Amino acid sequence: MAKLTFEIDRCKGCGLCVISCPRKVLTIARDRINQKGHSPVAVTDESACIGCGSCAIMCPDCVIMVER
Repeated sequence: MAKLTFEIDRCKGCGLCVISCPRKVLTIARDRINQKGHSPVAVTDESACIGCGSCAIMCPDCVIMVER
C-alpha cells in the first residue's frame, strides 16, 4: 500500500492531481483552507491508492510525495 504525503500549505487546489488519479482517491477539500487561502487536496481512501505517482507527476507545485 502506498502512502501519500502533501505539503498542504503550498497546494493551490488546481485539481490536476484529482483528474490524473486512475483510482479516484483524491479530492479537493472544500471545507478546508490553507495558508494561501486555497482549498487543498485531500485523500478520500488511501487504502485504494496503487502508488502509481500520477498525482505527483501532474502537480505543478510538487506538493505530493508518494511512498511505496
